[in-house]
Amino acid sequence: MPDPLIDVAGLTKCFPAAGGGDPVPVLRGIDLAVPPGEFLAVVGPSGSGKSTLLYCMSGLEPATTGTVRVLGRSLGELSRGALATLRRDHVGFVFQSYNLIPALTARENVALPARLARRGIDASRVDHALAEVGLRERAGFRPAALSGGQQQRVAIARVLALQPDVVFADEPTGALDTGAGSQVLDLLTGVAGAGRSVIMVTHDLRAAARADRVVVLRDGLVHRELVRPRAEEIAEAVE
Repeated sequence: MPDPLIDVAGLTKCFPAAGGGDPVPVLRGIDLAVPPGEFLAVVGPSGSGKSTLLYCMSGLEPATTGTVRVLGRSLGELSRGALATLRRDHVGFVFQSYNLIPALTARENVALPARLARRGIDASRVDHALAEVGLRERAGFRPAALSGGQQQRVAIARVLALQPDVVFADEPTGALDTGAGSQVLDLLTGVAGAGRSVIMVTHDLRAAARADRVVVLRDGLVHRELVRPRAEEIAEAVE
């Protein structure tokens, strides 16, 4: 078996309580490994810790205790600069809010992360990424001239152009209608594979059913793990 791209062991996360009380536990001891090529969905009731788990796995939030390893490197042992470099070179993000710069065209938004990192990016790679998401003809349009589904596809093209090893997607279809959401899920499914993995947090159980594996959280713990389940099976596990 290949080494996991992400390996989580004994992960806990607490947040300070309002008014200075005892810290509030959100994650209570998560063990989880994500192998290369897997599309993993994380679901659970509101407050179960889904997004917190994603942020800890990606290094956006530090763990309280336990370890998170990405490509064999323990995030807790990295300096802030080394952590930023790891995310820049190996991790992609797709959020519900798209995170596009309004003043830039679709093509410029796709190229922006590489430019901010002072890395050259071939224009043909940017155009190819936009073509992969069906937006070659919209490359010169700014976000305001694009639908929500098209904006999310630009965000995915940005990930495709960077070619990261791991993609984290937080509610990527949450603001989209059914048709646009299905297109986005098709693209994320295509991203997973050839050694790349996708970890998606979603409340949409039909979206989760597109994944290779579904992890169900409850009260900050892994409640169930399901392999290629139907939406109805996920619903039963979440209840």
